[in-house]
Amino acid sequence: MFDLYQLSEDHIAVREAVRELCDAKVAPNAAAADENGEFPQASYDALRSSDFHAPHIPAEFGGAGADALATAIVIEEVARACASSSLIPAVNKLGTMPLLLSGDQALKERYLTPVARGEAMFSYCLSEPEAGSDAGSMTTRADRDGDHWILNGVKRWITNAGVSEYYTVFAVTTPGIGPKGISAFVIEKSDPGVSFGAPERKLGIKGSPTREVYFDNVRVPLDRIIGEPGTGFATAMKTLDHTRVTIAAQAVGIAAGALDAALAYAQERRQFGKPIADFQGMQFLLADMGMKLTAARELTYAAAARSERGDADLTYFGAAAKCFASDAAMEITTDAVQVLGGYGYTKDFPAERMMRDAKITQIYEGTNQVQRIVMARQLLKGVI
Repeated sequence: MFDLYQLSEDHIAVREAVRELCDAKVAPNAAAADENGEFPQASYDALRSSDFHAPHIPAEFGGAGADALATAIVIEEVARACASSSLIPAVNKLGTMPLLLSGDQALKERYLTPVARGEAMFSYCLSEPEAGSDAGSMTTRADRDGDHWILNGVKRWITNAGVSEYYTVFAVTTPGIGPKGISAFVIEKSDPGVSFGAPERKLGIKGSPTREVYFDNVRVPLDRIIGEPGTGFATAMKTLDHTRVTIAAQAVGIAAGALDAALAYAQERRQFGKPIADFQGMQFLLADMGMKLTAARELTYAAAARSERGDADLTYFGAAAKCFASDAAMEITTDAVQVLGGYGYTKDFPAERMMRDAKITQIYEGTNQVQRIVMARQLLKGVI
């Protein structure tokens, strides 16, 4: 059964509010964040002041209580202005989703409340140097020691590492039984034994720090485990079902920003005595960009609606939305550079930044090759 989403007046109002804020207080920081490779603190402050930094957190914990579709719209609109800044609401959702899915009430109140207030951010630590797509082969360990767990290991490719105060960390608690021996924990940046590697030198999203996180005999109280021991990997996979929708939204936003830039330039740039937008070849290119963007947005919103309802086909739709939208974003941003010609290849215009930013959406939260495996397995199960 294919239930359709419907944008409510509230969803439309959220889009208008986020766009106005981002045009005024986020977009002006985007080029500098990219050039300097610095976390856009001013953008975070702007998002925090309007409750757009973690809109998904329920009202009972002090959050805005936005549904999955509204949250996707927020991320889309922030990404339209600055992809690095869009990782603030996106990664706050990624880091906290395991608590929302599997955490007990006390753990939620303790950690979701400060995130909702904008006093802390939350990152997600799953990947390791030798465990990327094969996350189940992780080697980070958590050993029971009386009323504590002792964590040792390394996590790699951790978004906003060093800036976030809190981290959802997955570690092996029962060796030798594969994913069923993995558990999830909340780790605080201030915990003794937690340290960070140097920021990665990346192609794009340079304003969002990506670093390794090291755990050296980190003592974690028993009440900081998320769910029961051995349920961590299942929680991680359920989390990704929901948060792949946010990466799809980010990709849609990046693509929308690139199309905006291409449309504006095509109407201003004159060749052979008229705007290049008047040429049929250019119109075909712009039409294809718009068509791909519209399809990606519609699929993303349909997946967001399923995320909100917790539908049985969410795994398929989350993977499909992330895969299709990120592929579309890569194509649209590349075409935007082409529309701008030589100017598109320079940092004087945003298209080249958007093209670089778009690439990561095909890689993180599961490569698009992995997404196709996920989709195929769901099809073979008869879920769709």
